[in-house]
Amino acid sequence: MRATFHTVITAAALAALLAGAGVAAAASRDAQGGQQNPPAAQQPPQQQQPTPGDKNDKNKEPAPISMDQQQPAAQPSPEEEAAFKVFQEAPVTDPAKKNQLGEDFIQKYPQSKYRAAVYQGLVSGYFATNQVPKLLDAGDKELALNPNDAPVLAVVAQTIARSFNGKAPDAQQQLDKAEQYSKRAIEITPTLPKPANLTDDAFVMAKNDTLEMAHGGLGLVYIRKAKFAEAIPELEQSIKADTHPQQDPVNYYLLGMANSKTSHYEAAAAAFNKCASIESSLQPTCKAGADEAKKAGSSQLSAPN
Repeated sequence: MRATFHTVITAAALAALLAGAGVAAAASRDAQGGQQNPPAAQQPPQQQQPTPGDKNDKNKEPAPISMDQQQPAAQPSPEEEAAFKVFQEAPVTDPAKKNQLGEDFIQKYPQSKYRAAVYQGLVSGYFATNQVPKLLDAGDKELALNPNDAPVLAVVAQTIARSFNGKAPDAQQQLDKAEQYSKRAIEITPTLPKPANLTDDAFVMAKNDTLEMAHGGLGLVYIRKAKFAEAIPELEQSIKADTHPQQDPVNYYLLGMANSKTSHYEAAAAAFNKCASIESSLQPTCKAGADEAKKAGSSQLSAPN
């Protein structure tokens, strides 16, 4: 039976994450002197393909978006300022409209000093509307401007991992890219200074959500590379970082798979059971996985932890 991948966060929460943690990333670059899906998921090895969904418990108000200051740009005209303000103030509850405003802005002002902020907003909007190719393109353009934008690194890495096509000619390169982006986000996120426009709680949440996606994306990359033992601690870290009332069932599903592949049947059953307890279309798949893990554990020797 085909299951459904549920996204880690809602569109509004992603907007806040990109805005808030993006500000932190910009602050980090300044402090260093200026250095610097989900989207539809493909089938994990020997498993049916889950597809994206929503979690409605993670909405929060977006914080002000950081602006790119790395590339020189002409002083914005009043018309450009007005267009950017309209884009900023467009509600995330209408992502299609916000996406169109962002696309129009980039087309009209391709060298605007606000382009990084617009790319951040487009990453959020394309995530909400499940436009994977556009999300990856906007993410790459933002990361070309701001290589240490931790939340965008995490979103792009997870999106690549979940939308992976093993038959694509650049399949291996895409997995390597997702692995690199995940590791960079994991390294950067704990070092980010808190921007003044975020509360302590909002900043902690933004960092946790970034780490959740980065560790989860890296865990899935390892699964796709058949490195199941290496996937386990990454997925456990992703679950640990997910402090929302309703956790993402995807990472429990993947953790169950990784534990099954390494003959940790008791741990696999526990992960699959947790996945099955969370309302999503993954429930039947996870219940079946738990039953299979219990059956295997009763007839086969489990590997030591």
